[in-house]
Amino acid sequence: MKTALRSLSVLLFCTSILASFPVQAQRRTASEAAKPPGTIKLAVDASQAPRKIFHSTMTFPVTPGPLTLLYPKWIPGEHMPSGPIQDNVGLKFSAGGQTLAWRRDDVDMNSYHVTIPAGANQLEVSMDYTSPVAGEGGFTNGASATDKLTVISWNQLLLYPAGFTSDQLTYQASLTLPQGWRFGTALRQSAASGQEITFQPATLTTLVDSPVITGQYYRSIPLSPQGEQRPAELDVAADSAAAIDVPEDLQTKMRNLVAEAGALFGARHYRTYHFLLSLSEHVAHFGLEHHESNDSRTSERALIDDNLRRVAFGDLLSHEYSHSWNGKYRRPVGLSTPDYAQPMKGELLWIYEGLTQYFGKMLAARSGIWSPDDFRDNYAMLAAEEAYHVGRRWRPLTDTAVAAQVLYSSPYQWSSWRRGVDFYDEGALIWLDVDATIRKMTNNHKSIDDFAKIFYGPPDNPLNEAPHVKPYTLDDVVAALNQVVANDWRKFLLDRVNYIGPNAPLAGLEGSGWRLVYTDTPSDLQRTRDQIEQDVDLRYSLGIFLNRTGRVVDSIPDMPAYQAGIMPGMRIVAVNGRKYSADVLHDALKAARGGSAPIELLVENSEYYKTYAVNYHDGDRYPHLVRDASAPDYLGDMIKAHTK
Repeated sequence: MKTALRSLSVLLFCTSILASFPVQAQRRTASEAAKPPGTIKLAVDASQAPRKIFHSTMTFPVTPGPLTLLYPKWIPGEHMPSGPIQDNVGLKFSAGGQTLAWRRDDVDMNSYHVTIPAGANQLEVSMDYTSPVAGEGGFTNGASATDKLTVISWNQLLLYPAGFTSDQLTYQASLTLPQGWRFGTALRQSAASGQEITFQPATLTTLVDSPVITGQYYRSIPLSPQGEQRPAELDVAADSAAAIDVPEDLQTKMRNLVAEAGALFGARHYRTYHFLLSLSEHVAHFGLEHHESNDSRTSERALIDDNLRRVAFGDLLSHEYSHSWNGKYRRPVGLSTPDYAQPMKGELLWIYEGLTQYFGKMLAARSGIWSPDDFRDNYAMLAAEEAYHVGRRWRPLTDTAVAAQVLYSSPYQWSSWRRGVDFYDEGALIWLDVDATIRKMTNNHKSIDDFAKIFYGPPDNPLNEAPHVKPYTLDDVVAALNQVVANDWRKFLLDRVNYIGPNAPLAGLEGSGWRLVYTDTPSDLQRTRDQIEQDVDLRYSLGIFLNRTGRVVDSIPDMPAYQAGIMPGMRIVAVNGRKYSADVLHDALKAARGGSAPIELLVENSEYYKTYAVNYHDGDRYPHLVRDASAPDYLGDMIKAHTK
C-alpha cells in the first residue's frame, strides 16, 4: 500500500514544477535505506502548555538533495491513522542560514518534501502543536492539557526521515516545562537545568513509546520493594492538590497489582514501569498502552472518591499494565509495523485487546482494586451489553477487529446495530470461556495462567536493552494453548470470532458456575455508575439508552421503543403527560408492569413533537450474575490472589 501511494505521488508530482522532489526523494530513500542519519535532536518547549501551545525544533543531519520527512500517522495502541496532523501549525524549514520552500505530498498528507541546498549538512525544522480543547478528538489527539497539567506525546511534535524503520532512527530529546512543574516518564534522563530536561538518546520507537506526564500538582509513588531491579511507580498529575492525596489502601492495592501481574506472567519485559495517570475533567478520558508506561486519564477525584474509584478507575490501570506483555512485548504481526506510515491490520485485536480486557479485569480483582462483587457486577453489565448488540446478526466479531480503524471514531448512535469495538468486551467473554474450558479439561489443575507464562513469560528482557517486540500469529497462540492442554483451539476460537447469529458467547460464564439474569433492581455497581454518569440505561427493558437530558443515544432494533418509532437523536420531553425526568420514566415502567396500557412518551424530533405509545409491561430490567451450584465456581478461582 505504501509503495502504491508513493508511485501515484510520483505521477502527480511529475505534472508540477516541483516534480523533482518526490521522484528524487524516492530514489534517495531507496538507495540510502541502509545508512540512517546520525542522531536527530528534538527540543520541545511545553512552557505554554496551559495555553495549549507546544513548540518543537528539530535538527537533522542531512546531505544536499531532495528529502522527504514524515509526520507519524498510524499511532501504536490507537490502531488507526490518528496522528493529529491537522493540529500542526507554523511549519518552517531552514538550512545554511536560509529558509527553504517545502511541499506537502499530494496523496500522503503526512509527507513533506524539501530540497537541501549545496553545502548544507544540517536541516532545522520548527513547528507548533495546538492541543485540542475538551470535547475534541480522541485518544492522544484529544484534549491533553489544562492550566495545571499536560501529557507530552512525542509523535505529535516531530517529523522523521522517510526510508528508515523507527528502530533505525536515533533522537535526543529535550523538554522545557512550565515553571515549578514536575514530571514522570520511562525515558532515561541525562541532564537537567532549571525547567529544561535532556533525555538520553533513544530510538524513535522508544521515544514515541515513552510519553511524559507533567504538572503543577504531581506525585510519584514507588510500587516496588526497595532494591527491585525492575521497579514500578505511579506518577500522578491532577488539576488540584487534593486529587493526588492517594489513599494508603489504594497504594497497597497498586503494589498488589504489580506483584499479581508478575505472578501471572512470570517475567517482566521492561526496565522500569511508570503508571502515568492524569486526573482532570478537562482532558480526554482513556487509557493507552506503552511498553514501559501507560498514558491513562480519568476524573479528577477518581482516587479519593470511593464511588468514582470503582467506576472511573476500576480496571483502567490493570488493563493498560497487562498490555506491557500482551500488545507491546507480544504483538500480532499485523500490528507490528516498521514505522508510522505503514497501515496496521487489526484482525487479531480480539487477542490483543480482548485477552488484555480479560487479564485486566482479573488482575483488578486479584489485587483488591475491585471487590469480588464489583468484578461479578462488571461482568454482568458487560455480558448484557454484548447480548443486546443485535449487530452480531450480520457482523462477526472478527470484522469489528478488521474495521477497528473506523469503528473507534464511530458515534454511539446505532451502536447496538452497527457494533463498535466489541473485540474488547466480547473478546473478554471468549477468553473467559478459554479459561473455564482449560480448568474443566484439567480438573482445575491448569488455567489461563499457564498459557500466560508460556506465551508472555521468561526470559526477562535484558536490563541494559530497550524492550523487544516478539510478533505472533494465531498459529502461535493455538500452539501455546495446546502446550497447556490438547484441544482443537483453532476451531474453538474461530467458531466464536466468526459467528453470525443472535447469541452472545456466554458459555464461559455458565461454564464458570454463574448465569446471567435480569431483575428490577440494579446492582450496586450499576446504580453507582448511573448516578455518576447520569445516563438512563433502559436497553434491557424499553431498548433505549438516554443521556442526562433525555436525548436518545441508542435504540435497539426490535425492542419496544424501536417498534414504537423512537430512534437516536430524538429527545423525550414528557412521560404519560408529565415532564420528563429519569425518576418519572422509571415510575412509569413500574406502574405499567403487568398491565395493558402503553407508556406514552412525548418526543421532540428536530423541532417537531409527537406522542409515541410504547407497549411494554415487564418493568425495569438490570443484569446480574447468579451462582449455579451445579457447576464448580471457576469464576471465584480465577480472581483469587496469587501472591498472598
